[in-house]
Amino acid sequence: MSILELQLLKGFFLGLVEGVTEFIPVSSTGHLILIGEWINFASTESKVFEVVIQLGAILAIIWLFRERLIRLVRGSLVERDPVELSFLRNLIIAFLPAAVIGAIFIKSIKSLFFHPGVVAITLFVGGLIMLWVERKRAVPLQPTATKLEQISWKQALGVGFAQCLAMIPGTSRSGATIIGGMVAGIERKTATEFSFFLAIPTMLGAAVYDSYKHFGELSQADMLTILVGFVAAFLSALLVVRAVLAFVSKHTYRAFAWYRIVLSLFVAYFVF
Repeated sequence: MSILELQLLKGFFLGLVEGVTEFIPVSSTGHLILIGEWINFASTESKVFEVVIQLGAILAIIWLFRERLIRLVRGSLVERDPVELSFLRNLIIAFLPAAVIGAIFIKSIKSLFFHPGVVAITLFVGGLIMLWVERKRAVPLQPTATKLEQISWKQALGVGFAQCLAMIPGTSRSGATIIGGMVAGIERKTATEFSFFLAIPTMLGAAVYDSYKHFGELSQADMLTILVGFVAAFLSALLVVRAVLAFVSKHTYRAFAWYRIVLSLFVAYFVF
């Protein structure tokens, strides 16, 4: 097997990992860093691969929820439906904190935190927080938002600030936004759906920004590897998203929390 073929195989494998982990609260970036270290994967020093292949997972979300997205666009821009305008407003509000903070600090974050040791710590802490939130939610409490259209701008803003924590690898963007939404009073399945929709502008913006910023650093082999990872992420995410929604409609996130804790201890054993 040639060096290029081996690199493409690694890219495909990491694309599968991205698609499977992006929309469950276990941190896709953390897994990409850990597995990338394990298989000695090297795309570019800028880590653009990990960000850009997320477009594959986002394309899966756009495809699966295309009818709801069309209704959102038509209702907001054409029909001026107050319900759709409110939903669009909430997505913008939730998107802005990460967009602003990311634009200012993302270079420093990548240089300081993209390391297996950081992933181990954030996986562990995030798992404990998830267990705590699920325990608090076990107490009978009526969520104030059980549908996407019922989410308030204050709840959306809370989700937006929670999303900022996900810039640190191992935190999990979906985990931060879902748990943040639950803490704000959004029902678990609704918080998960809102996290999926919020992922579209957030991850799309990050991927476009990184591609533009580091395009000159990419070799032809890098771009081919990214394309392979993109396709793998799209295909695997198509299978995972519906399964996640079906799971959270009947179960809590405790299983994912324990997975994070066990994985963090495993990683810490080899890192520290």
